[in-house]
Order: sequence, then structure tokens, then C-alpha cells
Amino acid sequence: MVEGDSAKGKSESYNVEAGLQPNYNQSAASNPSNHSTGNANANPHIDNRAIIQPYSLGTGAKQPEYQFAADNRGYEPDTTNTNGKQDVERAVGGAAGDSSTTEHNGNGNGKDKGRKGKKGAPLPEPTSPIVANFERAIELCGYGKFHYILLAICGLVSTSEEMDVISMSFILPSAECDLDLNTETKGWLNSIIFIGMMVGAYFWGSIADSFGRKKVLIVISFMNAFCIVASSFSQTYSFFMLFRFLNGAALGGSGPVIWSYFAEFQPKAKRGSMLSFMAAFWTFGNLFVAGLAWLIIPTDIGFKTPYFTYNSWRIFLLVCSLPSFLVGFLLFYLPESPKFLLTRGKKDRALAIFRGIFVTNTRKRPDEYMVYDLEVDEKLLESSANSKNKYSRMVSGMVDHSRALFKSPILRFTIVSITINFTFHIGYYGLLMWFPELFNRFEEYEKAFPDSSAGVCTVTEYVVGIARESANNGTCSSDIPQSVFMESLISLASALPANLLAILGMDMLGRKFFLIAGTMTAGICSALMYFVRSSLQNLIVSAIFSGAISAANAALDCLITEVFPTKLRATGVAISMVAARLGGIIGNIVIAQLLDNYCPSPTFIVSGLLIGGGLMCLLLPNTTRKELN
Repeated sequence: MVEGDSAKGKSESYNVEAGLQPNYNQSAASNPSNHSTGNANANPHIDNRAIIQPYSLGTGAKQPEYQFAADNRGYEPDTTNTNGKQDVERAVGGAAGDSSTTEHNGNGNGKDKGRKGKKGAPLPEPTSPIVANFERAIELCGYGKFHYILLAICGLVSTSEEMDVISMSFILPSAECDLDLNTETKGWLNSIIFIGMMVGAYFWGSIADSFGRKKVLIVISFMNAFCIVASSFSQTYSFFMLFRFLNGAALGGSGPVIWSYFAEFQPKAKRGSMLSFMAAFWTFGNLFVAGLAWLIIPTDIGFKTPYFTYNSWRIFLLVCSLPSFLVGFLLFYLPESPKFLLTRGKKDRALAIFRGIFVTNTRKRPDEYMVYDLEVDEKLLESSANSKNKYSRMVSGMVDHSRALFKSPILRFTIVSITINFTFHIGYYGLLMWFPELFNRFEEYEKAFPDSSAGVCTVTEYVVGIARESANNGTCSSDIPQSVFMESLISLASALPANLLAILGMDMLGRKFFLIAGTMTAGICSALMYFVRSSLQNLIVSAIFSGAISAANAALDCLITEVFPTKLRATGVAISMVAARLGGIIGNIVIAQLLDNYCPSPTFIVSGLLIGGGLMCLLLPNTTRKELN
């Protein structure tokens, strides 16, 4: 909450998203000729406990009073000409004499269509207030402090999501004795979170398209955190599976909603690079969870009684829940997506948010924001009058959004995005989440045979045989060498330069370039894993695979987020994520079983799926530097 004391010493709370904006026309009180509104001198009090805005302006004795932004007259200069019509800025494409991109309707209002000049150069800054569409409005907000705060908070959401998914790969070797795990049950533990994500993705995505992004993100962040804490206290395999499923159900909404939310604040010129930047937070999550595992799991912290055990890997899980709690609180400081609000016909709230972003980025006064009204496509407005209450609107919205995704012309985008996500994530999670297990197997083999080399199939056969003998003898060892955590950290860190390349080149080289190049490189690495003969060679191939798949994942996230229209974006991304989670389930269960029983078939299967799925992006439209339509 942003608060300040008025001239009377009274504490006031103000909310930009609610429509409250500063009134800089204080002179109107003493000058009746000023065109300020009648309520300009009011000093209203707004109960702002529910929504907190970091870019709300505090007030004091020497600061301006406030008025509602819904009254646009307080921001519009007196630009009435002799004909009684309002003059608006005519956007000129350049010195070559481009035609005006400003149109006038019958009421004399100006509309800036947000077009560009012949060579694609941005339109010049308006000299007087205009009517703008979303792309022009967000462009005129500038790019600065607000967007970096948004990136930090949304990126932390992605970091916490990836930590929760990847943490299981570090827990499996340590929890093997506590939960009596074998290869099959390990595969199911890796997969249960994806089953929950399949259920949650569609449910939360549809709700977000009906009721907004922000509320959904707050709810699922806290749900996710509490489920992780509960799973750390679970003493049996069945209860652990239950809470991991609920954890996945919460995470299922986090992915599609946060990507839609973040993209809807980005101007088209920076959308690709910033989406790639946010994808890099997945890598930060991988590194963070690997570092935490290295610091916590090998230690002897915790306690054990005949009835309750809380050892190091459980404490590791508890620590992994902290980012989810943190982002749950931080999300209160962000506004609702203005793009979503426009699809609901809430122009006043959207305009207030644009002004708040403008103030935060430029440190200028809100009345200097050169947009006084927003265009709304009437076809996108959702009529809630036909719904009796919010629950019926939620159900009807889920059905209508899903039906629309499977109708022309969106049908082709839906099918292609489902297929790409399915094939991509079989490889992404099918191998990436098993890397710590593979590193551990190579360490066990080389410890037993220090002077010999062996491929992944020979190593797997030896380790599985030893595990069967230990199970028959009733013995169990969950000690993990420090080198396993170090190798995991190195392989995950290799994604950093790949993500940096994606950030710098996504808007220049395009989404399809990175997706195809990344999937082909990862596919080749997957096939090469059959030919490695030592832990060092395995680490090198795994590191290249991790970097390539991370760059491809950034491109895929950009492409899938941009290809769906705003009204269907969260639902469309959610359905694509359902396919992705199904791929993760198959990757973890089937790939693990094939590796133990039919090696080396999984490495070549993953190779073919990655390359084939990546090439399918050629069937999608080019979204690089395009408007978010």
C-alpha cells in the first residue's frame, strides 16, 4: 500500500489500478476559467487494502491532490479549434511524406492507429493527446523501472516453478531408502507432478481468461508453497505422491498464466528479448536448486525418531518452498494486465494502469501521458450479462474458450503447438530430470572399475544389478558423492550463455531460428549419449544438451505465447502446457524403463522427437516483432 499524509495531516491510500490519478490542475480552484473537472479539489479516500501498487503516487502537503482517472477531462488540454473539433496529433511516417496515420470519426475524436513508417521506424512522440490502441499505448509508456520490476517478480515465479519441478531429480537418490524407491517408483515420483500440472493447467488457464491473470497467480503461488511444505513432512510414499500431485496442480496454472501476463505488458519491439530474458529465470531456478541441493542434502542436518523423520532432503524441500511464498506476496504489488482489461471493456482501469506505468518509467506527471482514450475491438468484448453469476461465467468461459481454440482459423495453431510441446518436453524432462541419476550411476561404476571405460548402457546394467542385489539382501545406501552435485550444477550452468544468446538475438534472428537450431542440437546430443565412454564425456554432452534445449525452450515459450489471441491466450497456452506435461510424464516413466530394459533405444527416440517437433514450428506464423493480436 502506498500512503501519504495530506495537507490536513490525514493519512490517505491511493490506487492507480482502481482509477485514482493525481490532479495537477490545482489552479482551477482559484481560476474558474480553467477546464478542470468539478471534483478536482476533492481529496478522496480509497480503501486500498486488497490491491497494492508500487507505482501509486504518495501525497503530502506539497504534493498534488488526487482525482479519478476515469474523468479524462482532467488530463486533456484545451485543443478545441474554431470548428469545435478537437485537434489530435497526426503521426507522420517520416520526411518522405508518408500519409497520416490518424483518423477522425464522426464525433471529431482522433485515433492514432499505431502504424509505423515505410521502413518500420517507430512513430514519433505525439504532441497532443490521442486515442491509441494497445500497442501504441504501451509504447508511449516508455520502457524502464516498471518493466524491470515486472521482470524480476514474474521471473521469480518462473524460478520457483522450475525449482519445484527439478528438485525431485535431486531428491530421488537421497529419498531412495526413506521411501523404498526403485526405478519404476522413481519414474512415477518424477511424473506425478506433471499429472497434477495437466489437471491444473487447463483449469487455471481458463479461469485466468475469465477473471484475470493477477488473482489466479496469487492463489496458485500460495497453494504451491503450502503443498511443498506438506510434502516435506510426508512420511510415506503415498502421502508424498498426493502432495506432489497437488503441488503440480498449482504449478499447472503458474506456467501458462505468468507467460500470458508478462507478455501483455511488453511492447512488440522488446517482447521477444524480454520473454527470452524471463525464460532465463528457469535456468536460474535450475542453478539455484542444484546449489541448494549441494549445500543441504549431503549434510547430516535434521532429526530422526522411531515415528518421524525429518532429514536433509526434507529440509531441502522446505527451503525450496520459500520462493513461492515470496512471489505470492510480491504479486500484490503488480496491476492486472491492461490487455486483459481491454478485452473486458474496462478502458478506464486499463488507461489508469498505462498512466501508472508511464509515471514509473519516465518520472513525469500523468497528464504528460499522450493518450486520453483507448481503442477497444468490440468483437473481443465478452458479455457477462448472459451469465447469472461469476461461477456460471467461469464454467461457460472455460467451455467457450476451449471450443474457440479448436475452430478455424485457430485450430491449426492449437494442433501444431500441442504437438511441438508434447515432443519437445519428452526430451526436455525425459533426459534433463534424469541427469543427476545418470551422473550418480557413472560415479558408482567408475568407483568400482576405476581404470575402465563404459557406455551408458553398460553402466546402467551394472548399477541396476547392484540395486537388485541390495534389495534382496535388505540393505540400502543413499549416500551421494559430492561430484554428482557438482556435475549437475555444471550441466545446468551451461544454459546461461545459451539464454544470453537467446535474449540478444530473439528479436533479430527470430523465434523459429532458435527453436529449430536448439532442438536439432539437443537431438544430436541425445543420440551421442549412446557413444560416451566416461563420466567426463557424459558431462560434456549433457552440458551441450542443456544449453541447446534451454535456448529452444525460450523460443518455444515466446512463439506459443504470441500465436494465440488475447481472449484465448491463457487457455491456449494452458492446453499446450497440458501436452507438455503429458510429454514430461511419458519422458520420465517410459524413458526410464527403456533405459533400464531396452538401452539404447530411449536416446535415439528422444533425438527423433526433438528434431521432428522443432521443425513443426515452420507451420506456425512468424510472430517476431509483430503486434500482440
